[in-house]
Amino acid sequence: MSVSNPIRRELVVYNGARITISRRQFTMWQAAWIWAQGEISPRNEWRCFRKTFTCEETDNPGTATKLKLTADSRYVLYVNGTQVGRGPVRAFPSNLPYDEYDIGYLLKRGEENVIAVLVLHYGLATFQYLRGRGGLLLQVDRCTETNDSGGTNDSGETTTIVRTDASWQTAPHGAYDTTSQRISCQLAFTERFDSRVWDEGWKLAGFDASSWEQAAIIGEPGMAPWTTLSPRPIPYLTEEPIYPARVEEMNFVKPVPWSAAFDLRTILVPESVNNANPVTLIGFLATVVTMAADGELTIGSVDNGRMPLRVSLDGQWCPDEAYYGESPQQFVKVILGAGEHLLLLDLNRGMHGHAYHLGIDSDVTFELRSPLAAADGGFGERAGTEGSHDMTVPFAAVGPFGWAEHIDHQPEQHVDRNPAVYEEIKSVATLQRLLADYLAWIRPIEPQLYHTADVYSQTAWRVVDQPQPMPASLQRAVLASSDPGVIPLHPELDTEILIDFGRELTGYLAFELDAGEGTIVDFYGFEYMRDGWRQYTYELDNTLRYTCREGRQSYVSVVRRGLRYLAVTVRGASRPVKLYDAKLLQSNFPVSNAGTFQSSNAMLNEIWRISRDTTRMCMEDTFVDCPAFEQTFWVGDARNASLINYYAFGSTEIVERILRLVPESAFQSPLYGDQVPSGWSSVIPNWTFFWVTACLEHYHYTGNTAFAREMWPHVRFTLEHYLEKIDDRGLFKYKGWNLLDWAGFEQPGDGIVAPQNMFLVKALRDAGQLAAAADDTAVQARFEASADALRDAINANLWDESRQAYLDCIHVDGSPSATTSMQSQVVASLCGIPDEARSEVLQRYIVEPPASFVQIGSPFMSFFYHEALTRLGLQDVMTRDIVKEYGAMVDKGATTVWEVYAGSLSLNDNMLTRSHCHAWSAGPVFFLGSEVLGVRGITPGWTKVRIAPHPSGLLWARGSVPLPGSGRIDVSWELDEAARIVKMRVVAPAAVELDIIAPDGYSLELNQVAIG
Repeated sequence: MSVSNPIRRELVVYNGARITISRRQFTMWQAAWIWAQGEISPRNEWRCFRKTFTCEETDNPGTATKLKLTADSRYVLYVNGTQVGRGPVRAFPSNLPYDEYDIGYLLKRGEENVIAVLVLHYGLATFQYLRGRGGLLLQVDRCTETNDSGGTNDSGETTTIVRTDASWQTAPHGAYDTTSQRISCQLAFTERFDSRVWDEGWKLAGFDASSWEQAAIIGEPGMAPWTTLSPRPIPYLTEEPIYPARVEEMNFVKPVPWSAAFDLRTILVPESVNNANPVTLIGFLATVVTMAADGELTIGSVDNGRMPLRVSLDGQWCPDEAYYGESPQQFVKVILGAGEHLLLLDLNRGMHGHAYHLGIDSDVTFELRSPLAAADGGFGERAGTEGSHDMTVPFAAVGPFGWAEHIDHQPEQHVDRNPAVYEEIKSVATLQRLLADYLAWIRPIEPQLYHTADVYSQTAWRVVDQPQPMPASLQRAVLASSDPGVIPLHPELDTEILIDFGRELTGYLAFELDAGEGTIVDFYGFEYMRDGWRQYTYELDNTLRYTCREGRQSYVSVVRRGLRYLAVTVRGASRPVKLYDAKLLQSNFPVSNAGTFQSSNAMLNEIWRISRDTTRMCMEDTFVDCPAFEQTFWVGDARNASLINYYAFGSTEIVERILRLVPESAFQSPLYGDQVPSGWSSVIPNWTFFWVTACLEHYHYTGNTAFAREMWPHVRFTLEHYLEKIDDRGLFKYKGWNLLDWAGFEQPGDGIVAPQNMFLVKALRDAGQLAAAADDTAVQARFEASADALRDAINANLWDESRQAYLDCIHVDGSPSATTSMQSQVVASLCGIPDEARSEVLQRYIVEPPASFVQIGSPFMSFFYHEALTRLGLQDVMTRDIVKEYGAMVDKGATTVWEVYAGSLSLNDNMLTRSHCHAWSAGPVFFLGSEVLGVRGITPGWTKVRIAPHPSGLLWARGSVPLPGSGRIDVSWELDEAARIVKMRVVAPAAVELDIIAPDGYSLELNQVAIG
């Protein structure tokens, strides 16, 4: 069926932005939502859809063939076997974006054409996805446009030639293992791909799909949960092939003989798939270990997912001192006699959804079986019935004996962590007693919630590890060459090669190899190693397992991952593997290196470069905190990232997108979510305050009054709800997650937290400026008055005369904080809290932090410290601090900037930081551009720009700062100390008014060039 619609070009409003577009972007969808018969939201479903059609026409001038689609949860689109795109961008399901591609050049006239779509449906909530249901919506339109005498397209016709309906065919993708477990609590699932069992020709014409089922129509556009469909709000991300720098190591290895990963959260609390909130759970895992002879058994976890390893064998719990291993890895050894033993693993803690990785090793043969295997054989009501147990999983769940879901902005749920039946089972020593007295508490584990031969455990726990000399020819594996690198075999061990990409990257792995059928190739990405020590990605299962068919083959991953190093392990090979190609398709928001910086200090130049590269790695379809561990849009982090982006890349599209996403979380809380769109309903007040500031800063950068007016009602809405929490003392009092910095100062979950109150003052003042831009002078005055009143209350209640400093908090019992922190003093200074006398005191602290004060713990907090220093005119102190703190990262081999300073979040002595690439830490790009180059916009839209360099101990500096919309400002300056002259060259668009100021104590010798 073809449906024709006229094309009209008109002014429309999308998400508050007024843009002129072809009306066909908003035509009524002729397609229907489709899925398969059966479960509406299956877990970890990799599903293929295909449609064949004949195209009788090809695109001519004035015509175009457009395909638009969206899916739940993610898709990869192919046309006649060519990958066209991936999507959709993360979003709340109630406002789901669709993508549009021009596919005319891929179609074959008069021949069979194939549209193929791989849809990955998560079936659970993550930190970038709220659980919906499986669905695909796709439509292909042939668009004909006519030109008026002026050459503009103003009318035409659209004919729908393909649409999703019941004629489409669908099947689960048989190569993907649906028992693969969570990458992390923030992300969905790892890849385990068996190329032997699936024909990748499904994307091409001529494929026999006769065994596939017909798709089921599940609803029309506008159905829940996708009640609104919106055009994609940002450009498509890059996919740039990046080849490695070298093969770093080769090792012969043997993994722990038994390993598995469990989804404990879903095993014990099945309904928790509907959200990503943390839960506390109480229960056990149980198995029967049968030893073939007397021997030693080692039980361990190389990543426990925040559930500490606690082991009981035959009723005896291993004492704390028996556990060993580099934290957070845990191992325990026990001596067992031949025969059966009851093994219990204690599960009593809060969890967020990370996988629980377990391994077992022994010097004798052992077997594991579920306790319910005996129950099925010996208890009539449990055996041979419809509910007979699946013994695929050799463990059973015992419990839960209680659980609670935690939402930090709602009343706390309490649970008894030591119920009587739980304490009784802890003392059970035999399988017979467990089954006789507690059978009702024992449940089988669904096979999808467990997988064995866990790649992460097999990579991180090797019982044999033999480093080998590197064959020079193996380096061919990482070169863009037709010659392969041949991975040697060992008669008894596996072979691992370690690839170094030379820097942090993010995107999709791609490789080509030649191997024997059944060869397993495991891939594991991580960020850091030094002197032979690897930092494993705890709480991040950054793995892929590929099982080979016979011969030469290639694969492109569908899961985004961040890494620098890639461990490639060949297992069970019948012949040497030839690795022809290994690369990463670098994927990020499309930006060029418009901003630049160089100076007389080589270390400062390198700090600027790695900070810029960090920001790029953390620009996906939103800003994300990091490309590896979380890939989450944290609202507070993104305020700093937005400023950094302006100076590095000048992108406004990504900033507008992330700012608009935040108010869509209002259904979770009127205080707005701290990471969105997310199944974790959570609020950090400071993060919302930073969002308010970011809205104002975006207006200042772009001069977009329409944007300011669009955002203003949302800013007003949330701040009015925050003001409802002002207490009788005039202070903001909040029970929830009162975070600012990863440091040891008091930020209690209930009470008066000083920096939070101070940032609320700033947010109210910034909101007042936004109100002025939106012509809401009444609320502007009210917010400014509220800011003044809160400032007075802070000075009356939070200044401690005896300490001559601001308290960190007042606890709910009225007691003041024991700690005094740099964080509170810095924020007070930045937000304009103290009077003149107290300002002088704080300035002394800021220049020379007292040793007794809690020190700054992260580069994120340093951003505010550096802001405070520039506010005080102390750019030289700022620059020295940047060189000191960030220079330590460079000295340790950093190619991107870290989440925290060395040691702040370390789990062991070797661990310098968790994330080695963190956007909130990239502040030097902003400060070196705005202070050392001295480029700052002083009017909205940067129609007037001040250039006032602060040499800060440098002899010269040069660089570029992007302007909003188009163009840039190039600045170079050099000091002539003998003559006390600064020689400066400035190149800028003629339309930009410049205010150029020499540093104090220098006269100006200016070469100004106006362009355009």
